[in-house]
Amino acid sequence: MDSGFYVAYAGLSARMQALDIVASNLSNSSTVGFKAQNPFYRAFVAAQGGESLSPLNQAVNKFGMLGGSQVDLRSGSFNPTGDSTDLAVEGDGYFTLQTAAGTRYTRNGSFRLNVARQITTQEGDLVLAEQGKQTVPITLPTGALAVSPDGTVSVDGGVVAKLHIAQFAPGTNLIQEGDSKFVAAPNSEVPASGANVRQGMLESSNLNPMQAAVGLILLQRQADLLGRALSILNGDFNRAAAQDVPHV
Repeated sequence: MDSGFYVAYAGLSARMQALDIVASNLSNSSTVGFKAQNPFYRAFVAAQGGESLSPLNQAVNKFGMLGGSQVDLRSGSFNPTGDSTDLAVEGDGYFTLQTAAGTRYTRNGSFRLNVARQITTQEGDLVLAEQGKQTVPITLPTGALAVSPDGTVSVDGGVVAKLHIAQFAPGTNLIQEGDSKFVAAPNSEVPASGANVRQGMLESSNLNPMQAAVGLILLQRQADLLGRALSILNGDFNRAAAQDVPHV
């Protein structure tokens, strides 16, 4: 009975954590460049100090725990906006940002010009361009902005800068920060290839809202069932204790 109680508790805890992840996904279904998080589970065998368990004990003491979540890096769809400062990356690239916390990467190309005519995110982070082996903010003169597929930024036909499009080797651990920024380990970038910039377009979230909603309902049902099991098992514990106390 102890094992049943702990299994139900572990399962309920894992589902509640997964619910937070799925709910966060749904709340960002309309966020530009958002990448969904997919929760995954791991088995935790309740043995202490390397204790050897029999096959039966292993079966009843193998608890399902939330192992964490993985970022789904697949592209979303591209939607035209007609705004010259809206940009999207077609391929595996990321825009590079200078933030107060350091270098960050994003697929959210909803940019604007600040009072100094620098290209920034909506939050004010500076979009970076290539300058030799360094990256620098982009300051535009007055005029009509044009961005070519290779990331070259021009104003009234004159070249101003070239966007720094970052790419990473498959398997690189990109840590999501906020709604649409990513953190990567230093020196993890690889030479960019096959990425094109599309001006006047934005990349939508890659979340499938219908699929996420169904997943949310399933998790809620599982949590409800595990909550009921926990309540029943806890009631059995209390009843057994009440019956045994008079005989002690």
